[in-house]
Amino acid sequence: MIWHLDDHVQTSAGRVAAGKCGEGRDLVLAHGWPWSSFSWHRVVPTLAKHYRVHWYDMPGYGQSNKQPVQRTSLDVQGQIFSEMLDYWGLERPNVVAHDFGGAATLRAHLLHGCEFDRYVLMNVVAMRPWGSEFFDHVGRHVDAFTGLPPHIHKAVVEAYIQGAIVDQIDTVDLTNLVAPWLTDDGAGSFYRQFAQADECFTAEVEPLFGEIRCPVKIIWGEDDPWIPLSRGKALHGLIPHATFETLPGVGHLPQLEAPDRVLDKLTVFMVGQGH
Repeated sequence: MIWHLDDHVQTSAGRVAAGKCGEGRDLVLAHGWPWSSFSWHRVVPTLAKHYRVHWYDMPGYGQSNKQPVQRTSLDVQGQIFSEMLDYWGLERPNVVAHDFGGAATLRAHLLHGCEFDRYVLMNVVAMRPWGSEFFDHVGRHVDAFTGLPPHIHKAVVEAYIQGAIVDQIDTVDLTNLVAPWLTDDGAGSFYRQFAQADECFTAEVEPLFGEIRCPVKIIWGEDDPWIPLSRGKALHGLIPHATFETLPGVGHLPQLEAPDRVLDKLTVFMVGQGH
């Protein structure tokens, strides 16, 4: 497996696990909730043939620090994305963002002055309202969930993650998506993400979407059970210069459900033929 996390970076939100590989123009992959950079592992090998690909686990996720005292809400994640670009010395990378990675990178670009070359938003959290009924319920009753026995917690995490997926993924991939949340610190962090979710962090950037300073492509799994296609179309309406394409039969996790189709769309856009 080319994907790896062999670098550890001290940030304002604690230690962050990161990795990179390949040669060429710089490309940064930004994961979302409740995933980790592992979610990109099926597209990294092909991308690394043409780009120097960078990725990291957000604070509170994957193999990064999951400290009870450290906030890991979207405002923090936008700041950390900016810090990671500084750490890697990247002035204008290509950026591909998924889920909460959309809100984090939008904040980095529109509020923190990070410049991107080409920018892909895939099934992203970017606009209000966001969050499923379950998401809202857990956020209101976090204390009740943090006391669940480990086997019940595991069942909750597995069911939650499987609820995002329409096109079957490899069982090993599912195991690796779930695993970071099953440790003691992972279980606590899992529920803290619900508690810290606040739509104000997208409200701050929504009025600025028309000011994005680079070519944009929006890719959407048409059958996303979490963020419906209508939200992708609404986002496109707020970014007039963006191109918009869908992936029929794909849910919320295109990079694992349909990696080859995602790579095709990324390749066309990144070489300048898709805008």
